[in-house]
Amino acid sequence: MASASLAPFRARNFRLMWTGALLSNIGTWMEAVALSYYVAHTTGKPSWSALVGAASFLPNGILGPIGSAMADRWSRRRILAIGSALSAIVAAILAVWVGGGTSTPLGIAGLSFVAGCIGAFTFPSFQSTLPDLVPREHLVAAIGLSNAQWNLGRIVGPALAAVAISIGGIGTALWCNAISFFAVIVAVMLVKVPRRVGDRRKVFRALADGLRFARANAAMRRMLVVMLLTIGIASPFIAFVSQMATTVLHGGATTTSVLVTAQGVGAVTAAFTLGSITKRFGVSTVMFAAVTALCPALVAYAVAPRVWLSAVTLMLIGLCYGYAFTSFASTTQQAAPDAMRGRVLAVNFLVLGLMFPVGSLIQGQIADAIGLRWTTAGSGILLATGLAVMAPWQRRAGAIVPVSLPAVSDPAR
Repeated sequence: MASASLAPFRARNFRLMWTGALLSNIGTWMEAVALSYYVAHTTGKPSWSALVGAASFLPNGILGPIGSAMADRWSRRRILAIGSALSAIVAAILAVWVGGGTSTPLGIAGLSFVAGCIGAFTFPSFQSTLPDLVPREHLVAAIGLSNAQWNLGRIVGPALAAVAISIGGIGTALWCNAISFFAVIVAVMLVKVPRRVGDRRKVFRALADGLRFARANAAMRRMLVVMLLTIGIASPFIAFVSQMATTVLHGGATTTSVLVTAQGVGAVTAAFTLGSITKRFGVSTVMFAAVTALCPALVAYAVAPRVWLSAVTLMLIGLCYGYAFTSFASTTQQAAPDAMRGRVLAVNFLVLGLMFPVGSLIQGQIADAIGLRWTTAGSGILLATGLAVMAPWQRRAGAIVPVSLPAVSDPAR
């Protein structure tokens, strides 16, 4: 089973891109933990944490579809290189401002929005490049390993952030992120991927292509219903981990790092085993089982009275959420024809970019009013209710089936 999950590492191009992305994501998580701790510590309100988190994700809903369409029609290597350079500049500005002690939560949210706008163009190009780096039979494992490098950053980054903050303050952790973007630039320079040739005037029309394909494809329709529920109801817990650590559990930067790392451990476990698990049970089965298990895991996390219990429950949440989220991407990657990959992925980015900010902002206001524990527990119960209501429709649609590549033509042709 391990061999199937690690098979993509046999490809040189995949190894290079994976390593560069890992180094960059370590820096990203150092920044995420440093900023989330800073906002939680200085405000004490979940609504401010929700605003900063929403600002970084909202561009995925606004610009993500455009970035995904461009990934089909422009040089993905050029988008990744230019985007990484711009991200490094924004990260450096943030390091100077926050490190100097003159920043405000609203200003941090503004810069997070700018960084999110850049990421809305670079991330789709990275995702769309994955099938060009490995053989088709290794694609699901490659997607799982791509998720693993993101979550390995979640493990290593928080620990390094705690060290950096203790040595040089918040600014030191933020500078590490600015420097880390050069790892992606170097990797992109060393990797060759096919150049996509398309009519650049059709970028906006391409967005409709992805929506039409998702509506027509049964696997995509079933997946999107579950994804909407999961992202809108369950995902906001991510924005409040630092608030749980400081406001509820009365910890500091170290406690925040422990909880973020715990979630990362679960997610990495999911990512490294996804290829083998889905090979045995099918992507849809894994997705539905993971989202179902996520419901009681959120309730357990909400009521955990100690840091170590919170960490254990977050590992379980990370495992369930990792399987679910990567299954969403796997369903899309397998269903989409090569020529439409970026446009179909745009639908996923649209759901993530809109539902996560909206869910976070709503739950942030609720948490300010009734407390974070009640809000988090309620999200688990609400998700379970939504799944139960949708179960009859999903069964009629034949949801629990392995996802296979359909024989379809490119609507844009």
